[in-house]
Amino acid sequence: MAQSGGAERRKYHRVATDQVISFAELDEKDRLAVSKNLSTGGLSFEAVGCEINLGDVLRVTFNVGEHTLVATGRVVWATDVDPITQEIGVEFHEIDPEALRLLEEETEPALEPVHRG
Repeated sequence: MAQSGGAERRKYHRVATDQVISFAELDEKDRLAVSKNLSTGGLSFEAVGCEINLGDVLRVTFNVGEHTLVATGRVVWATDVDPITQEIGVEFHEIDPEALRLLEEETEPALEPVHRG
């Protein structure tokens, strides 16, 4: 039986972004990329001119509002966009609890107010 096209299958609510972020393998020099979306569970970004593989552990630095957050995560998917560009999905493994709280505030959908008649 086919799934309905409108069903949300993601574990975390994602917010579209287009900010410049930095990323690097642990103990390596940071490189720049452009984020695509962000959630409390991870982020996706486009990287140009480098090779990133499934399972790589990356440090990512990005902004949420006025705050700069740093997280460590594992590459869970990588898609070639063109011969020099990859879109990468990183699942967070380590993130500061305060940074996670800020991220939750930014990415969780607002609750609809309850109208009582």
